[in-house]
Amino acid sequence: MAAACVQAETTSQRWTVTAVGTPDPYDEPTPVDAAAFETRWPIKHVVFLIKENRSFDNLFGTFPGVDGATSANDAGTIRPLSPGEDQRQLEDVEHCRQCGLDAVNDGSMDGFNISPEADRFAFTQMAPEQIPAYWALAEDYVLSDRFFASVLGPSFPNHLFTIAATSGGTVDNPKIPANTFADRISNGYSKTWGCDVPTGYAEVVDAEGEVSRIEPCFDFLTEGDLLNEAGIPWAYYGATNTQYGYIWSAYSAIRRYREHPDRWAEHIRPVDRVIDDIRAGLLPPITWITPRGELSDHPGNENSFCHGQNWTAEVVNAIAQSPTWQDTAIFLTWDDWGGFYDHVPPVELDPYGLGIRVPLLTISPYSKEGAVDHRQGEFSSVLRFIEDNWGLSQLTRRDQIAENLAYNFDFTQEPRAGEPLPIRNDCEGPVFEGPDNI
Repeated sequence: MAAACVQAETTSQRWTVTAVGTPDPYDEPTPVDAAAFETRWPIKHVVFLIKENRSFDNLFGTFPGVDGATSANDAGTIRPLSPGEDQRQLEDVEHCRQCGLDAVNDGSMDGFNISPEADRFAFTQMAPEQIPAYWALAEDYVLSDRFFASVLGPSFPNHLFTIAATSGGTVDNPKIPANTFADRISNGYSKTWGCDVPTGYAEVVDAEGEVSRIEPCFDFLTEGDLLNEAGIPWAYYGATNTQYGYIWSAYSAIRRYREHPDRWAEHIRPVDRVIDDIRAGLLPPITWITPRGELSDHPGNENSFCHGQNWTAEVVNAIAQSPTWQDTAIFLTWDDWGGFYDHVPPVELDPYGLGIRVPLLTISPYSKEGAVDHRQGEFSSVLRFIEDNWGLSQLTRRDQIAENLAYNFDFTQEPRAGEPLPIRNDCEGPVFEGPDNI
């Protein structure tokens, strides 16, 4: 680790980001006695933290003991994975449904080079000194190297899987006219993919492969509904409807939440306040966290990987320094591969996925220390952990067949103290608000 690039930090950085328009109202959270709810294991709080667009080999291909790679098959030519961009990678790499099919290429994993941007960036890999916080988490807790995105596709369907173990049959991002995006920005609103999109559609693929077009607004059950039925409080922290990153707020695509202001205000909270809420002891038993775009690890525009990693470290540090740490499990993952190379072919569970491999870090005082998990998992596995811990039913076939990740813990050990994660002090420039590029 390059000591000059990192420092221990416990106070929040002041991100220079702004919003336009008026955000949705939300209810002020109140403390919840999580210990009052019976659980199978000594975990009383789960935090599901979802970041953006990184394959396993891009972040952890060189980590000791993993099934990683330092070179790639590019249509039959073996090329080394070159150093990744850890500040601002201004060009995004396309990562649509067809892009994923081309990359996997019937299991050959040799079709990632689909554009000039892909030729430049898809075959890159972060060094340990570029990702000190993520590397430290892998060294101290559990890193899974057989964890996959749920859908062989981009963000929208995969974020739906993180709350519902289904994407409603979607395998791609909704199709939104470019002029609609421009109109919304001029009116002070950020791009949306959910129920409040003014025009556009999502393509839904059925089990026979037939494609239909629908409004990107769904009525299927979510984990939140199971928790509501059991009387267990939960919250979803995401970018507000005025901010870049609102596209990843998965509940904006669930009609009974997005179109019911009281229900939305009860459960959906602005991510800008999550660190303060953690420190104030205001997290409910189950919490989803998705970042603002500028801090998401997503390439493109003014997004900063360096600042995004620091933000993740601050969230984890805040939890580790709070009283809730002693009974918390954090599951940190990335929503899709983002066009970056990975050498492990995904298993085809059904017509939708699995997608290309992404990292999962299981962070808890009960996590095994410095372990590598080689078992197959996907986003539904996190939901299965929640369901089994709080005695809930399952939502779909996916979480019915998923293992629950309990093998990443040792519940017989004394809970460990959380070690503060390093914060990089060499991040270039402030974090600016930028348009979507996903």
